[in-house]
Order: sequence, then structure tokens, then C-alpha cells
Amino acid sequence: MKRLKNHQARIEWISKTLRALPEGSSLLDVGAGECAYKPYCTHLEYLAQDIAEYDGSGDGKGLQTDVWDTSQLDFVCDLYDIPEDRQFDTVFCSEVLEHVVDPVRAVEKMARLTKPGGQMIVTAPFNSVTHFSPYHFCTGFSQYFYRHHLERLNFEIVELTANGGFFDSVDQELGRVSKTRRQFGAWFPDPVLMILTNITRLWVRMVAGGDGGRMSRKSAELQTFGWFVVARKSAD
Repeated sequence: MKRLKNHQARIEWISKTLRALPEGSSLLDVGAGECAYKPYCTHLEYLAQDIAEYDGSGDGKGLQTDVWDTSQLDFVCDLYDIPEDRQFDTVFCSEVLEHVVDPVRAVEKMARLTKPGGQMIVTAPFNSVTHFSPYHFCTGFSQYFYRHHLERLNFEIVELTANGGFFDSVDQELGRVSKTRRQFGAWFPDPVLMILTNITRLWVRMVAGGDGGRMSRKSAELQTFGWFVVARKSAD
């Protein structure tokens, strides 16, 4: 995978994965929010669910979006209350598990909503800062979370790809320093801090990319933005 920024890499992977799904197959977008990925599903029977309680401002803490439009949803309900009167060829859930009170129960629910022989596509952070609070209940999930729970639910993991590695994560958080200072009260720039931060980010990028990015990829076992997961449910 090319070394892209966190969000950019995730969008690229999701676009490729969703566009590759069979024409006319059914997909449930769980925790769809603003249905950002609906444009990649024009060839599918696309349905979207979200609890629709977040309004963009939340409780004003951490990172918020200011506005949040959930007008395109098909189901407005708690994830755990999605009707189980039908199953889907694909159950898709992106950057949602950290926002549910019981992520294990959520994965179990999505497993029941997946047809035998169907698949689950999941992305979630490995280690996230507070965002969309107060609807932020977990900081993230390791590859072992997916391996353990999906396999016990009779899914075979088809893909488990890290989104960046340790050095990419360090680079991202260093880039957040100035904005975070302003967010929490430092309303004047600190030129020395900005210079040192940018120099350090450049050094981190050189370390991570000096061997073609191999070091960054290997370091994903220590830290990553998150995991891209595709798992297929047993047809039995």
C-alpha cells in the first residue's frame, strides 16, 4: 500500500473494495452517518443505518465536526436494534466500533446480519483521539480483536491490512501539535515550536521511508492508524 495520510489511505481502500463487490448484491452500511461511501455503491442495493443522535457539536470536547447531516439514512435506530428479518451479502462498518458502547456485541450483531457465504467489511482506529464525544467509548482495536471475534463467529479473514505504521502515526500526531495548542487556549503562534515540529516530522518521514517504506509497514505491529478487514462468513 502506498504511504498515504490516514484518511486518504482509508478512502482509497474503501472505494476499491466497495466498487469490486458484485453488481446488484445487497449491502448494509452500519453506522453510516452522512453516507459518505454511498457514491461507491451505485451498483449495489445500498441501505444505511445510524442511531442519528450525533449533531456535529456533541458535548463540545475533543474533535467535533460542527455539522452532521443524517438525512439519507434508511434505518434510524441503535445498531443493536437493526431488524434481523433479512440478511445482507455485505455488512459494511467504517470507523464506527469506537462509538458503540459494546463493540463485541456490535460485531456479533453484524455477523447475524450477514448472509451465509457473505462478507463483513470493517475499518476502525487502532488508537484514536477523542472525537464525536460523548459518543466515543473505545480508543481502538488491534488485529487480534478481529482475529479472535470474527473467527469464533464462523468468519474466515480474507484481508487484514494495516493502515500505516508507527512512524506514520507519530508524523500525524506531530502535525496535530499546533492545532491542538490553539484549540486549548494558545492563541499565539510559537515559531520555535513550529520549526522543531516540522523538522522532526521530516526526520520521521525519512526514517520511515528510507528503505522504501518497509520499516513503516513492519512497525504496524506496534502502532498503526487502524486495520482494514474483510471477512467471509461460512456458507454452512
